[in-house]
Amino acid sequence: MMKPLLRSHSLACLACLAATAFSAQAQSSVTLFGLVDMSIGSNKAPGGLRQTGVDSGKLTTSHFGMRGAEDLGGGLSAVFRLEGFLLADTGASGRFTGDTLFSRTASVGLSSKSLGTLTLGRNTTPLFISTVSFNPFGDSYGYSPSIRHYFTSGTATGDSAWNNSALYASPDVGGFKFGLIGAAAATKSTGAGSSNGSNWGANVGYAGGPLSAALVYQSVKKDETRSVPAAVQADTRTWQLNGAYDFTVVKAFAQYGEVKNTTITNTYRISELGARVPVGAGAVLAAWGRVAPKTGPDRNTVSLGYDYNLSKRTDIYAVAMRDKVENLSNGSSYSVGVRHRF
Repeated sequence: MMKPLLRSHSLACLACLAATAFSAQAQSSVTLFGLVDMSIGSNKAPGGLRQTGVDSGKLTTSHFGMRGAEDLGGGLSAVFRLEGFLLADTGASGRFTGDTLFSRTASVGLSSKSLGTLTLGRNTTPLFISTVSFNPFGDSYGYSPSIRHYFTSGTATGDSAWNNSALYASPDVGGFKFGLIGAAAATKSTGAGSSNGSNWGANVGYAGGPLSAALVYQSVKKDETRSVPAAVQADTRTWQLNGAYDFTVVKAFAQYGEVKNTTITNTYRISELGARVPVGAGAVLAAWGRVAPKTGPDRNTVSLGYDYNLSKRTDIYAVAMRDKVENLSNGSSYSVGVRHRF
């Protein structure tokens, strides 16, 4: 009779260990994810020369990452994100030569359903998130007038994410949310474009039913934008008002903002309008934007495209853009591409 008893006891122990392992696994998770965007097309910047070929990230910058959470009990969780950009046409990491491995996000923090989330490290700014959220082309550096006008036209400074930063995001309260971000002062340097200031920003937003809106402000005195020459880096103060309404047959977007460059004493007024129209298994995307500086030439950009979903994770697209800067020859681009999410 001893052997059946021992066998029964062993099975009970194994069941207990399996339940404990399952419980531990259920309390923590790690997710690998990413997106690869490749296209073929042609582009010409205002006043520039035409380039034709295969490109990575024209509609969405190719990227990969890991995110995870551990349940600490009492509604509190530990969270982390490690995300990097990818040049899929060459296999190189980053957005450009010299970009860091996890330049998209590298953060760790604590999250509570009732208190919100606080993360430390390299955090994406509220200005970038609102710009992405309130235009039909999302985070397209290639074709979104909004992204191009705020982040590649010499207006706002500071990059789309900040090093040495703390980011707080509130919980949703009746559709309202708010957030704060701050980045520590840079180490003193005598190099061109160096600053010993600090960055900070704040945002408040609402999303309820078909209506969404957001107001964002940021001040940059520590410019980390490595994609532009040090000579044009500057201290800036930016505010942006956003709105969107989903009429079902069309979702309309609007943005208005101003960037005050205190280094060169110039102000840029940025206006953006857009629409996303569901058609079949995809949608027609249309956007117009204008940069009107106090001093210097205006810039007007118009983009039109169609994005077709082959599945929940894969889509194909065709997009064209006209980009005009006063006193320069017209810029224009077109791309046909495919995106896959994993």
